[in-house]
Amino acid sequence: MTSRSNAASANMASTATSPSFQKPNSVTVKGFKIITQKLPILKADPIEEMTKELGITPPEMIFGDNFVAIEHEQSPWGIAFNAFDALDRVDKTGTSMLKVAYSREWQKSREKTHEGIKEVVKPFDWSYTTDYTGTVKPGSRPFIATTKPIPIELLKRPDPILFYDDVILYEDELADNGITMFSCKIRVMPSRLLLLARFFMRLDNVLFRLRDTRVYVDFDEMEIIREYQSRECEYEAVRRVSLSHSLISGTRSNLSGSGN
Repeated sequence: MTSRSNAASANMASTATSPSFQKPNSVTVKGFKIITQKLPILKADPIEEMTKELGITPPEMIFGDNFVAIEHEQSPWGIAFNAFDALDRVDKTGTSMLKVAYSREWQKSREKTHEGIKEVVKPFDWSYTTDYTGTVKPGSRPFIATTKPIPIELLKRPDPILFYDDVILYEDELADNGITMFSCKIRVMPSRLLLLARFFMRLDNVLFRLRDTRVYVDFDEMEIIREYQSRECEYEAVRRVSLSHSLISGTRSNLSGSGN
């Protein structure tokens, strides 16, 4: 089995979760088992435990029991995405912190949101930007650097979807000044699967930021490709492009409509 990536493998870490009795969703295709779980946001005690372990103030909504995992049943290989490990990759030094006026508003909102929870107060990236590319199972063959892209044309084929899920790991509204979210989408076809783990941030009037990790598995070729992309753009630039597209669409609609 060949594993290729342009990012280093992550280490497994302990997770702070609440007791769960709901059976995860799963499907097995050609020796690969795909597992997902979606449960409500964590309660106060698990959040406090996670806060102590992470050393940073948590987001407003933490889905600490949620995860997406891909495992190969005939080998030690596996990769998973969970909230704790994603947040553990957030900058805890404050060097990457967005230095804008909203940071003060955010801090005040955290004091109210997690009132009664003992928090570790120190500078960190309050946008919860993470470069998390997944937690690789111990004993897995490591990813090797490659320039080989994910075969988009194969993914465009009208193959039946055997399994699909959309799982949120964490979310924060940045003191009502935008949104930051980490989520995973996975779709499984008879011969391949694609997982998209996306960090998305919109800080109103300041910045848009995307960090995408895609994991592609070809069941027949026993090949796994992991691709990581990081992009960001000023808010005003995105707004201008969106406005231009809206004006063009509106013009086309008017031209195609019937006149009086």
